[in-house]
Amino acid sequence: MERIERPWAALWSLVIGFFMILIDTTIVSVANPAIMRGVGADINEVIWVTSAYLLAYVVPLLITGRLGDRFGPKNMYLAGLVIFTLASLWCGLSGNVASLIAARVVQGLGAGLMTPQTMAVITRIFPPERRGAAMSIWGSTAGVAMLVGPILGGLLVDGFGWEWVFFINVPVGVVGFVLALRLVPHLTTHSHRFDWLGVALSGVGMFLLVFGIQEGQTYSWGTISGPITVWSIIIAGLVVMAAFVVWQAVNKAEPLVPLSLFRDRNFSLANLGISTVGFAVTSFGLPTIFYYQLVRGMTPTQSALMMIPMAVLSGGLAPVAGKLVDRGHAKVMNIGGMFLFVVSLVLYYVLLTPDRPIWMLLIPGTVLGFANAGIWGPLATLATRSLPPHLAGAGSGIYNTTRQIGSVLGSAAIAALIQARLAAELPARPGGAAQNTGALAAGQLPAFLQGGFTTAMAQSILLPAGVLVVGVVVAFFYVKVRPVPPTSLAGAQGAAGREAAASGPTAGTEREGSPVDAERP
Repeated sequence: MERIERPWAALWSLVIGFFMILIDTTIVSVANPAIMRGVGADINEVIWVTSAYLLAYVVPLLITGRLGDRFGPKNMYLAGLVIFTLASLWCGLSGNVASLIAARVVQGLGAGLMTPQTMAVITRIFPPERRGAAMSIWGSTAGVAMLVGPILGGLLVDGFGWEWVFFINVPVGVVGFVLALRLVPHLTTHSHRFDWLGVALSGVGMFLLVFGIQEGQTYSWGTISGPITVWSIIIAGLVVMAAFVVWQAVNKAEPLVPLSLFRDRNFSLANLGISTVGFAVTSFGLPTIFYYQLVRGMTPTQSALMMIPMAVLSGGLAPVAGKLVDRGHAKVMNIGGMFLFVVSLVLYYVLLTPDRPIWMLLIPGTVLGFANAGIWGPLATLATRSLPPHLAGAGSGIYNTTRQIGSVLGSAAIAALIQARLAAELPARPGGAAQNTGALAAGQLPAFLQGGFTTAMAQSILLPAGVLVVGVVVAFFYVKVRPVPPTSLAGAQGAAGREAAASGPTAGTEREGSPVDAERP
């Protein structure tokens, strides 16, 4: 651990930028109908506005974590913030869907530069006995951002137009840059080699998987062109990702993903758990927002306000969650949080009908608010408590990558499922299912379409619920994280004790296996 005088000030300055980039994973969902009308896009094209951002976000995360170790997390964070802010301006100025998707790709690259640095800085500047509270703030920021995004998006779309869900990032980015420049410390750098083959394999594999899953329904899961089929693209993606894993295992220089990190049970399981959360958070919002606006006739603001219980409870419970994590309750909190998330999605499935009293749809959002308190902070603590400082960048890069992999697969999968369920549930019209789905941008659906559309949206919500069941099962297998005694009681050995706790083999965690000491430089 590296001691600095104002670690909390540094944390809050990073939270501003982290909050902004995560909001952009969900803020677009509430603006999708308006974007469809504004740029003349169909439902699959507008979903690519989100998927392109997530894909560009996830591909560089592994290498950008290492770049932070090599050139300093502060420098990489500031560079990413500049790219993200300028790309946000481009998004708002886009006049067609192709330009908007291209701008979102650049925006995602900027976000990919920023994200690993936030987690790495926390791991390096906070001692173990205070890291749980810091990680709870970091984790709650992720949870609140993903829930506040639609609320803020609704207000901006109704008040100023869809372009402002992107323009709002410009002043926030400027303020975040100034604060980070002044308050985030320059930390010790570590020399690294860069696994460019690993970067290429992971990027190509992810793109093939996402493209195949999301575009499958467009081509009826058949031929795209000549011998190229949807399933051949998906299989190719799986093969390339398998080659990536093999390369990481045989690379004797310095692999992009140090597989020794996965010898720590909690780190391995937390990566699986956060991927299920990323999948669910990204995918469940789209069916509910379409339902609120196209079936219930809500404005973007009204539909976004349905998520207020989630946001208020998530933010209000963050301090309590941080204290419980520091007392060693991360495991039981995560079990409860993941289970409540599943319950909330099942409630959405049950309650989504064309004529359900609207107040009843606040119930699952309230349950989800409680769930978030047991998910983000506890998971981040379980994943990072044991990371040695010199692998902080790699570890945070892997953790954030798995979260974003879950998000991008969730976005692609929900797009495919929604299209499939709409084709099955909507009444046949001249022109087929494509004409039905293309007409969704027109506003509230006529009564004869509302029943089938609602059924399709409700059925789609069962997908993230099913994926989250895996996260619930995983949560039972974490090794309990013990509370770390305050090192301030160690007297003259305080500084040394903190350093040992941050980088030593136990780091306050009762666990099976840990990263091998041979990884140390």
